[in-house]
Amino acid sequence: MMLWEALGSVLLGLAVAAAGVRWLSGRLPASPLVYATGPAAALFGWLLTRAVTGPGHAAAGLVGALVLGVALLSLLIRRGPGLRRSAPV
Repeated sequence: MMLWEALGSVLLGLAVAAAGVRWLSGRLPASPLVYATGPAAALFGWLLTRAVTGPGHAAAGLVGALVLGVALLSLLIRRGPGLRRSAPV
């Protein structure tokens, strides 16, 4: 059972990475970095959630995988050209 949950979290991370590359391709770094970060972050999120909640909480583990995967991928997003801050006066 644990193997399927881990595989599901990796697939969830791949799906989040693919969605990020599709919709934010201009603001994310190279695709291989995004496709490596998504599953790794989701797997770590699943492991962390499983350590906190214990076995038998598959849905909570997948939610934790999704949350941490999205959070770490959001750290890769660069600012757009219109979002530059001017120097303080």
